[in-house]
Amino acid sequence: MAKTMNAEQKLKYMTETPLTRLILSLSVPTIISMLITSFYNMADTYFVGLIGSASASGAVGVVFPLMSIMQAVGFMFGHGSGNHMSRALGAGRTEDAQAMAATGFVSAFIAGTIIMLVGLMAAEPLVFLLGSTETIAPYAQQYIRCLMPGVPFLISSLVLNNQLRFQGSAFYGMIGITAGAILNIVLDPLFIFGLNMGVAGAALATSLSQFVSFVILLVMTGKGSNIRIRIRMFNPSLKRFAEIFRGGIPSLARQGLNSLATVCLNLAAGGYGDAAIAAMSIVSRVMMMTISAIIGFGQGFQPVCGFNYGARLYGRVRKAFWLCVRMCFCVLLVLAILASIFAPQIISLFLANNEEVQRIGTLALRLQCICLPLFSFNCIANMMLQTMGIAGRATLLAVSRQGLFFIPAVLGLEKLIGLLGVQMAQPVSDLLSFLLSVPITLAVLKELKAKEQAA
Repeated sequence: MAKTMNAEQKLKYMTETPLTRLILSLSVPTIISMLITSFYNMADTYFVGLIGSASASGAVGVVFPLMSIMQAVGFMFGHGSGNHMSRALGAGRTEDAQAMAATGFVSAFIAGTIIMLVGLMAAEPLVFLLGSTETIAPYAQQYIRCLMPGVPFLISSLVLNNQLRFQGSAFYGMIGITAGAILNIVLDPLFIFGLNMGVAGAALATSLSQFVSFVILLVMTGKGSNIRIRIRMFNPSLKRFAEIFRGGIPSLARQGLNSLATVCLNLAAGGYGDAAIAAMSIVSRVMMMTISAIIGFGQGFQPVCGFNYGARLYGRVRKAFWLCVRMCFCVLLVLAILASIFAPQIISLFLANNEEVQRIGTLALRLQCICLPLFSFNCIANMMLQTMGIAGRATLLAVSRQGLFFIPAVLGLEKLIGLLGVQMAQPVSDLLSFLLSVPITLAVLKELKAKEQAA
């Protein structure tokens, strides 16, 4: 996609380019961005694992719910403002999109500052709320205290990245995310081992990397036909926040419940020792890495959905949806087969000297691969409904996987069958969320077809 298009040319490109070529061109940078974003936590997990302590590795897993909360806030403001921006641009309302961009960005930075202050003041009780054991807690506190200064920039970076991709400019977002990830990978071993900072070094590396990403993404909003962030256009009206919440609540609910689900997972696994927490943490990161490519593909679909829905090209929205589902299913099927085959080797990458971690993690990873391909339908369906502004049904689908089904599954199955129940909870949740999403999504597609015929 030409990076110097004006608004009119971009609208024509988004509504007239053949769907396969359009979605692939938009998805490649978002897939790369999502994969690289997951590298932040994967890098910490890997390098902390080289310390050789299950407690240190467990600390990264314990803090992960807090990272999910930060991402939830960033995605809420980013998706909420970005969804509105794509529909506004599709309808030719550029000034409206500019005001929404500034409002989403400034609000996110303020929210990030509040989270930073709370985290710094309440690190000790916070780690136990997140599911820490007594042996993991000292490491987790170090991690949180060094992570907090970067939180406002982390959350704001997520907003900028999402606003760029909803404008069809995911390439610019990819540049900022990639630069931060590369820096994180370089700084992790330097701080952890070179400066002998341990888990605190991993957190500090993440904070500095997020700040660099933030600066680059802010610069990228001024490139091409992208909407620049102008603080003077910050307009915190009830109407704008209602729009942000309408488009962003599904993301907040999804990511927020991811955080709660991880806390429940830590609590359920904690009864079986630090090795169980470390193993399930590693599996969670590996699975997130796996599905991040699909989430990135769906993010490439969202601006196509938003522009064409705003332009009332409903048939084009339906065709794009099914194209994405088919392609994502095939990718996840291949990844599930490969992950099942090489599960022991994958787990050993992160904590090779602990046989208990490897045993627990290998079985959990293989069980989760069973229902992994079903995530393709769940993910694309949720993104379509969210982008179209169907907040109620989008939120229901968003909360189903990790909230409505996973939390009861992990707590209930652990009571019934012990550690095996903890390992089985995610595939059970994936199956149930798929069964819920099918009738809801088919009904929406039927509504789109009716609108297409009536146009």
